[in-house]
Amino acid sequence: MPPHLCTVVVFLLATMAYGGGAVGVNWGTTASHPLPPTKVVELLKSNNVTKVKLLDADPGVLEALSGSNLVITVGIPNALLRTLNSSKKAAESWVHDNVTRYVSNGGSGVKIEYVAVGDEPFLQSYGEQFHPFVIGAAMNIHIALARAKLESKVKVVVPCSFDSFLSESGHPSKGHFRADLNRTMIELLTFLSKHSSPFFATISPFLSLHQNKNISLDFALFKANAKHHNDSRRTYKNSFDLSYDILVTALSTVGFPKMEIVVSQIGWPTDGAANATSSTAETFMKGLMEHLHSKSGTPLRPRDPPSETYIFSLLDEDQRSISTGNFERHWGVFTFDGQAKYHFDFIQGSKNLVDAQNVEYLPSKWCVVNNNKDLSNVTASSLEACSLADCTALSPGGSCSNISWPGNISYAFNSYYQQHNQSADSCNFGGLGLITTVDPSVDNCRFSVQLRTSLSDFLYPTYLSQWMTLLVTTILLSLTIFN
Repeated sequence: MPPHLCTVVVFLLATMAYGGGAVGVNWGTTASHPLPPTKVVELLKSNNVTKVKLLDADPGVLEALSGSNLVITVGIPNALLRTLNSSKKAAESWVHDNVTRYVSNGGSGVKIEYVAVGDEPFLQSYGEQFHPFVIGAAMNIHIALARAKLESKVKVVVPCSFDSFLSESGHPSKGHFRADLNRTMIELLTFLSKHSSPFFATISPFLSLHQNKNISLDFALFKANAKHHNDSRRTYKNSFDLSYDILVTALSTVGFPKMEIVVSQIGWPTDGAANATSSTAETFMKGLMEHLHSKSGTPLRPRDPPSETYIFSLLDEDQRSISTGNFERHWGVFTFDGQAKYHFDFIQGSKNLVDAQNVEYLPSKWCVVNNNKDLSNVTASSLEACSLADCTALSPGGSCSNISWPGNISYAFNSYYQQHNQSADSCNFGGLGLITTVDPSVDNCRFSVQLRTSLSDFLYPTYLSQWMTLLVTTILLSLTIFN
């Protein structure tokens, strides 16, 4: 078989592995030391991922994706919605800079399939601050794509949060959209239907478990022995089907019973809360893949699974907001440095993931508490460190919640030290910190060493010294020229 034909066959097998419903992944970059985009693209390809949903349109990420053959959803941050709603010119500029520029390079370009307008702009915690701008922004982006002659290739969608639809009784037959969203949802669905775009929605069995006392862990994890939920003559064996059919009913209630659904986010965190562990996440992910692979659909849509499903998320992100919970920074199938957390793969669901290769780290150094000092006020220092770094693993149920004092203080110190590129003064803490080359990790509690990035290179003492030398030389040359 010719090589190019082999590539096509592999791609088709990957995208059709779940009965025509492709499985992709969300790639977020809200990290203090993100894995270089070229490394992430290698990671995606080595794990047979074919579809990627971005939460923004970072130029470095899009450049790394050029020529990769991955099918991409680019995102528009919520902060831009007001401007894009009020200005067609701004929408044209955004499309030119973030879509046209990358798709126009033929085989070496980026295969952009969707533009996602907003990042879950209807999330209930946001209130109604984005509601007035979403539909107008989506329309203007569509017009801009049409003017660029891309509307047949690139569809406009709006990712909707898990709390956009609900059923107070827990019965799918009573599903509906939130009252404050009804009018907006009808406008959105009319727009999507007109342009043959799917409805993007988050399904979150993990959040359902945490917020609904009637949802059991076994029910969320697709366990065969889970207690079933009955709704009239329909039987629900897992939380995914229950949530999905609540959405199906909500769509039907406002007049769109046949609307195509894409699950834009679904996953299970591995730290920062009770039941957020790697082993539990593995059980969930394998159960989800088996369910999708069965093509069984749901009671309200039998043999009609979601057209696409995007796992949330590819990598842990230590800068994500934790307003929902400390687990928000631990959704990754991989750790921040691209190392697999559990056995799973994006095609079969049961094979092993392939780790990122040749990852570059800062030196093997950690910051710990100096036990030879007076530690009576050390807690205040650790609280300050945690306010500026990531200590979510120390929270109840977290992977480091069981380490005793002063080990937990050392964890806080090291988190701050690594986030500040191991600069000597970031391990001071009023003389209470101590830099060590002995790994202080305990059992499952990992004391990380951060990634070497272009920024950390710049701040690392050797590079900083070189930069200062260059700066002084430049100033002296300037003085010579002007004198």
